[in-house]
Amino acid sequence: MNIIVTGAAGFLGFSLSINLLKSKHTVFGIDNLNNYYSLKYKKKRLKELRKFKNFKFSKIDISNFKKLNSFFKKKKIDMIIHFAAQAGVRFSVSNPQNYISSNISGFINILELAKEKSIKKIFYASSSSVYGDNKNYPWKEFYKPRPISLYAKTKQFNEKIGNFYFRKYNMQIVGFRFFTIFGEWGRPDMFLFKLFKSIISKKTLNINNYGKHLRDFTYISDVTKILMLLIKKKFKRHEVINICSSKPISLLEILSYFKNYKFSIKKIGRNKLDVRNTHGDNSKLKKILKRKFTFTDKKESIKNTFDWYKENNIINIT
Repeated sequence: MNIIVTGAAGFLGFSLSINLLKSKHTVFGIDNLNNYYSLKYKKKRLKELRKFKNFKFSKIDISNFKKLNSFFKKKKIDMIIHFAAQAGVRFSVSNPQNYISSNISGFINILELAKEKSIKKIFYASSSSVYGDNKNYPWKEFYKPRPISLYAKTKQFNEKIGNFYFRKYNMQIVGFRFFTIFGEWGRPDMFLFKLFKSIISKKTLNINNYGKHLRDFTYISDVTKILMLLIKKKFKRHEVINICSSKPISLLEILSYFKNYKFSIKKIGRNKLDVRNTHGDNSKLKKILKRKFTFTDKKESIKNTFDWYKENNIINIT
């Protein structure tokens, strides 16, 4: 198949693209290569992707309809996997326009061009952040969204837009509500890579909410295996699906995995934009897959990620 992957230089886009390329699909990667975090790191991901002859890359901002339209005109596409978005809950406070142009306008541009080109199968990234601080755990897909940040609001609106295009144009559109994905090639602005950097550099690590946050950490290797199965499925309506292990752990527990290392932490209060805990229900996912899925052991996968981080000298790239 010929597949467009937006956000191909990002963590999820890169990781899924590697799997698609190994499965002999042709991947047309799109990314605007912004500087939200290390551009050098994103280019290193691209270097890995370019090792495959069936990978083609274009630097495009999805909010630019004219350039995006020109790109689509020249391609025969079977599927779109839309992971491009402006990430970061706190960054949305100081840069709200970035989220409107990328997360909303960009998504509409993708759907409009998919409609024009009769591309009927579109998968997109939503987020567990749409649940907000709902305390009725574990979170199920039918729960009413309660977003507490602009970033989360844009993801909620994406789901509404996706449902609209399905109903009006009969397009197969599926959203993935991702829960704290971690692993090799992960984002340097997330907790684990900050922890790794603190351990190696011996610098103090600030721990939000005094380390009491519970997060439904889900290993990237598990995520990509799940996604490779889901994109083969046929969906009769617009769906949103939790992508999670459904086994949250606290930040303090993760710190205990590294008790043999000397590093300092500073426990600070909770940022009002951070949800206290995340805990997704993955029963819908398992029902759709129609098979048992065993998630990788958290402690093992986190330590494996740390080993990869050290071996690849990621601290000097990010």
